[in-house]
Amino acid sequence: MLFLSGISVVNAAMTTQLALDHFDVERIVFSGIAGGVDPALNIGDVVIADRWGQYLEMLFAREVEGRWDKPAFFDYPYANFGMMFPRSVTVQRAGAGAPETRFWFPVDDALLAAARVAAADVMLERCTADGTCLRRAPKVVVGGSGVSGGAFIDNAGFREYTFETFGARVLDMESAAVAHVAYANDVPFIAIRSLSDLAGGGEGGNGMEIFLGLAAANATALIKALLQVMPE
Repeated sequence: MLFLSGISVVNAAMTTQLALDHFDVERIVFSGIAGGVDPALNIGDVVIADRWGQYLEMLFAREVEGRWDKPAFFDYPYANFGMMFPRSVTVQRAGAGAPETRFWFPVDDALLAAARVAAADVMLERCTADGTCLRRAPKVVVGGSGVSGGAFIDNAGFREYTFETFGARVLDMESAAVAHVAYANDVPFIAIRSLSDLAGGGEGGNGMEIFLGLAAANATALIKALLQVMPE
């Protein structure tokens, strides 16, 4: 079954839960475009993270006598960006006796192993339909962290913070929300994201409008390869 999630965290979570409620879904393979955070990555590259976090679940702290005052009732596992303090989320997993607090939601090990096999032979696009070509041939990177939140990021300073704080290779607006829902329902999950831009780290303006089609094509190529090698 194929579903269009819609843009950002609410649409993605809603669509995923509706699919799980109405169909017998055994695994979730999610794909799309993203912004590159890891300086070693370039537009067109495909990232298959092994965990996803909701990095824009935040406390916006008040300033008191030159310091940030944080309420004690949240868990703050990572450093702040000014007044913005990332916090963990609470999730009730199917079959669990009590809710748990966590920041990261893992990708399924078997799907990740299959993705490594698929990545070995996939052919990625280097040029757009109108002939705009990348300086380097795109590559597939398997493993590392991805983060998601309901904001389009095009800021070099915040991009650097995201890489240094979370070790993120990529950021988007949906994958962690789908990972959260998949985890709550105990359904295996994996996300495949291709870089359409560098989240504010590229030269000149944001490249998403130029490279959206190329990035989508590269994510699709990996999806097709993955479907061929996924375990029964």
